Amino acid sequence: MDKTIQFSDMLTILKRRWLFIVLLTFLAASISGILSYVILKPVYQASTQILVNQKNPSTQIDTSFQQSNVDLINTYRDIIKSPIILEKVIHNLNLDMSIENLNKNITVTSQQNSQVFTLSVQNNNPAKAVEIANNISDTFHDDIPSIMKVDNVNILAKAELKQNPIPIKPNKILNITIGLLVGFMFGSGIALLLEILDSTLKSEDDIMDVLGVSVIGTIPRIEKISTRRKRKFARKNAGVETIATEAKESG
Repeated sequence: MDKTIQFSDMLTILKRRWLFIVLLTFLAASISGILSYVILKPVYQASTQILVNQKNPSTQIDTSFQQSNVDLINTYRDIIKSPIILEKVIHNLNLDMSIENLNKNITVTSQQNSQVFTLSVQNNNPAKAVEIANNISDTFHDDIPSIMKVDNVNILAKAELKQNPIPIKPNKILNITIGLLVGFMFGSGIALLLEILDSTLKSEDDIMDVLGVSVIGTIPRIEKISTRRKRKFARKNAGVETIATEAKESG
């Protein structure tokens, strides 16, 4: 039987299967919460700021000279994440990771037309993230003169370990919210799908559409009487019968 579900029918279906939808929503949110609070390890980030400021022989401000410093940041980004720097960092800190893994945890960002760029390092240990970020910036600062034959790098701000570091990942509230939305949408979709796949006849219109006959009468639904109510009804009838018998004998 083909079904066409209108918006009003969808609301009725969702209302009728609200418990199923709520259970799936709660299940999805619970799974997301367990992943965020128990399984996924927190990730912390530490950042340093580095200034690219090549010495200008002229005392006047030269915009083209500043632009050349800005253009150098792209080159410096590649140098910072290159094996020549990261190998030394791994050796200096005795890190138990490969160059590729360390590279994945490093990001270098800068604002447009700014001579300052930010070096950020992510790690499961906040103290280790600070240590790696500072060592990378120090190593880069010490080696860049021999690599580029220039001395135009200064460290503006080093990474510091906060008293109560806050992880940047996972975002627990966001993950649980996404779990709630996904659970609700998934539960609503299954509820509508079950309604579409349900081929039972539920109304007079369904009977007319499928069988092509008119309904001449209906039988009301009779509520099933529990055993307790049956006993109570039997005792009540027994009392009425006794009263009737006594009245008959007295008459």
